[in-house]
Amino acid sequence: MRRALTLLLATLCMGASAQPGGYTGPLFDAHLHYNEEAWNGQVGPHPLSDVLARMQRNGVKAIVANSRPNDGTKALAASPQTRAAGVTVVPFIRLYRNRADYNNWFRDDTIYDMVQAEYARGTAQGPFRGIGEFHLYDSANANGHVAKKLMAFAEEKNLAVLAHVDDVAIDLLMASTPSKGQKARIIWAHTGIGGAPAARVDELFTKYPLLMGELSYRPGLTCDSGKLCPEWRALMLKYPGRFMIGSDTWVNQRWQYYDELMQGYRVWLGDLPADVAKKIAWDNGASLFGVK
Repeated sequence: MRRALTLLLATLCMGASAQPGGYTGPLFDAHLHYNEEAWNGQVGPHPLSDVLARMQRNGVKAIVANSRPNDGTKALAASPQTRAAGVTVVPFIRLYRNRADYNNWFRDDTIYDMVQAEYARGTAQGPFRGIGEFHLYDSANANGHVAKKLMAFAEEKNLAVLAHVDDVAIDLLMASTPSKGQKARIIWAHTGIGGAPAARVDELFTKYPLLMGELSYRPGLTCDSGKLCPEWRALMLKYPGRFMIGSDTWVNQRWQYYDELMQGYRVWLGDLPADVAKKIAWDNGASLFGVK
């Protein structure tokens, strides 16, 4: 009882330092796609000038870019427009050359060969820093031979992995790394979108010290008035250095609502103490990738 009362008092005190006007600092978008249907040879509905303007007016200062195909990420990384907009690009190698790759990449050796070639080439602005986003619609596919090779390769090269998977697959992917997950840098896209409760996220964060959670599309994250649900607020207070935000612009409609997505983050970030909000909004991504 005493421990419970102490925790409640600490939570209430932290709540008193929340930001009533919402978080107003810089944002690190740790899950952004610039897919072919967005730019379509630079004549699509969202050319570079459009997407960069959306980032700029929302205070997005850095992004993890991963695109189908990788041409979109390379365009963002290489463009003088990106630098002029004050946006730093952290490029990831996406495993999908086309939509057909979504369901078979984990056993397709040509995907592994493509990743090797892209990593060797890098981008005009520097090396690739991660692999993904990839999907595993069946967690057992984490045991595919290409999935296992890519996890080992990522740990060897100190690459982050953006994985859209369930909690079972997190354990399976970690088991494929030389360190058995103790040195693996997985960013859990949507942090348990399949329904893993906050308690299961807590368990996995304890088990894997470098596991990070990305919070786009996470059901049950917010409750009344766009504020954090109590169990997720408590988890962020417990692990302020382990969460990041993202837009997940996987279809063009997400670009059209980019302003609303970022404003939604600012609302619930404002429900946290200022130092915790800044970590989740910016510091955690910036620290992970050395962004100034």
